[in-house]
Amino acid sequence: MNKRKLLAKALTGSKNLRFAEAVRLAEAFGFQLSRVKGSHHVFAHRTLRELVNLQEVGGKAKPYQVRQLLDLVERYNLRLESE
Repeated sequence: MNKRKLLAKALTGSKNLRFAEAVRLAEAFGFQLSRVKGSHHVFAHRTLRELVNLQEVGGKAKPYQVRQLLDLVERYNLRLESE
């Protein structure tokens, strides 16, 4: 699925966003995997001080963490990187 379709799926409030899709979406906005501790995958952005935490539960990303990612995207006016 391309980046724009992933974003549209996340914006609809889909609770069925797979963990791999959430990771791909975070990376599309410039976040990079910083560290992994247990089930916590922590992503950092080169221009932001805030981190994004994503966890996998049954192959899905936790919906509240996807919302937190989208809130950061909106708050800092981040753009999708070119495909």
